[in-house]
Amino acid sequence: MLIFFPALHLIFSALVSPSSGHVNSCRSYCGNITIDYPFALQYGCGHPGFRDLLFCMNDVLMFHISSGSYRVLDIDYAYRALTLHEPHLSTCDSIVLGSKGNGFAVEPWREPYMNPAADNVFMLIGCSAQSPLFQGFPGKHLPCRNVSGMGCEDYYGCPAWDMLGHKRVGSMFGSGPPECCAVPYETIKAINLTKLECEGYSSAYSLAPLRVDGPGGWSYGIRVKYSVQGNDEFCGACEATGGTCGYGSDGIRQLCMCGSLNSTSNCDSVSSSSGTTFTGMMKTFAGFLTYMFLRMTTKQI
Repeated sequence: MLIFFPALHLIFSALVSPSSGHVNSCRSYCGNITIDYPFALQYGCGHPGFRDLLFCMNDVLMFHISSGSYRVLDIDYAYRALTLHEPHLSTCDSIVLGSKGNGFAVEPWREPYMNPAADNVFMLIGCSAQSPLFQGFPGKHLPCRNVSGMGCEDYYGCPAWDMLGHKRVGSMFGSGPPECCAVPYETIKAINLTKLECEGYSSAYSLAPLRVDGPGGWSYGIRVKYSVQGNDEFCGACEATGGTCGYGSDGIRQLCMCGSLNSTSNCDSVSSSSGTTFTGMMKTFAGFLTYMFLRMTTKQI
């Protein structure tokens, strides 16, 4: 009996003692891409402003917004940027017409913290003279221009234009609109081929140092910059105490997930609270053990 009670005490302590470390149950992978804060694949994980953005299908990570779905090629957490691919995006080797592409446009409530990077050029192809793109720009004053050293004049040198058989038309309204018009995203705020009356588009971005081997060496895709809304100190404090950043069932309130418990601040507060509860439980259990031991000892006597 003297051996039984101490052993039971140790077993009970191991079961109820709060853990000092927490496993990040939100970090996950899709193919070879790590999914981490502020993104997530599970509801309740990540930042509430980034919910319902990413989906993993057969190890392919997809990014979904109002204009359509895009394949995620990379997430650069250091520079806070995603690289997206759209199957109808024209490149140097292939030009896709027929207004099939998704273009790119985010929901108004996402615009303050998610938009194509400033060094991302959109080259709109085959736009009509009546396109909103050219309205209000008489004569030479077109919105078309190079972005980070990339533009249509170089893009015309791609093999895809020769295969297409399109002739380059003049850059003034006197001889028709240009066959290709390069613009930064902030100029028009949305790439919608139907509304812009364009047949297709291409998108390229530059990464320092800029390649010098022409449009054949450009990086084709959509480079999207993101930022976390508000003060990000909450998540920093949460992760510093071993927690995982997430949000509540209301889809708004941020939470710090600490194992089986959640906190509205950080895991230190949970550990402190758990420690107090644990101490109380141990005192109660110790009293029970003492009572049982004395009672059984008395009976034996």
